[in-house]
Amino acid sequence: MIYRVQHTTTYTYTDTVSVSHNELRLKPRDLPGQTCRTYELLVQPHPAMRSEYTDFFGNQVVFLAVQEPHRSLSVTAKSTVDVVPRRQPDPATTPAWETVRDQLRHDASAACRAAYQYTFDSPHIAVWPALHRFASASFPPGRPLLEAVYDLTRRIYTGFTYDPTATSVSTPLHEVLRNRHGVCQDFAHVQIGCLRAWGLAARYVSGYLVTQPLPGQARLAGADASHAWVSVYCPGHGWIDTDPTNNVLPTDRHISVAYGRDYSDVTPIKGVFFGGGEHRMQVVVDVIPV
Repeated sequence: MIYRVQHTTTYTYTDTVSVSHNELRLKPRDLPGQTCRTYELLVQPHPAMRSEYTDFFGNQVVFLAVQEPHRSLSVTAKSTVDVVPRRQPDPATTPAWETVRDQLRHDASAACRAAYQYTFDSPHIAVWPALHRFASASFPPGRPLLEAVYDLTRRIYTGFTYDPTATSVSTPLHEVLRNRHGVCQDFAHVQIGCLRAWGLAARYVSGYLVTQPLPGQARLAGADASHAWVSVYCPGHGWIDTDPTNNVLPTDRHISVAYGRDYSDVTPIKGVFFGGGEHRMQVVVDVIPV
């Protein structure tokens, strides 16, 4: 399936901003089963400086410097992405989770070394006993890795309530686990923390989820949003995605943009500005099948 994605972020300020510097991670990745055919970035005011680089995690990053006085900043990323259904291994045929844990610790292969970095704490995800206890029902001895992972996905989906008013970007993970309310970012952090608590490699995936209107209703412009899910490493199969917010295995309706240890590594837009007083941010996303 081919999708046209438009992601617009607008900042408005109560006072004049003299200079702003921003890093953007908005370009969909090229992956097995996913190809970014076109990508265009529109910025107002026009930046005085623009540069591009690939970060440590392989994400495409654009740096922008706007050096003229402004009261608003608009960033629109337009992409055309080709996504094909992802083939998932039979969970019962995957190695036991203990085998995977031990292999990550001792296997010197490049793939395992690269995955091992995702077993440690990160800025938004600190492993502590409550995460280990919550996940324990999914990890009996000898259970195949993906059976355990998918069971944990289901338990987060059924045990937590989607509530966009309950948390913010800065809400601590232990608070999310205690209150069982949050959004996709929170649920991804919970599952990653649980997997790391059991010695497994899990990373955060940012991107888009293609939504469908209810039967008989027209599709609303701007109704889509950024999304987040989880990817777990399984030797012999590589990285395998799972979506705890929706209790689904991503196929051709999830569009991957960036990978990282947690949200702090994949923030779509982050930066600094001088002046501006108070500011407001509005995000509008459209993902349209072509």
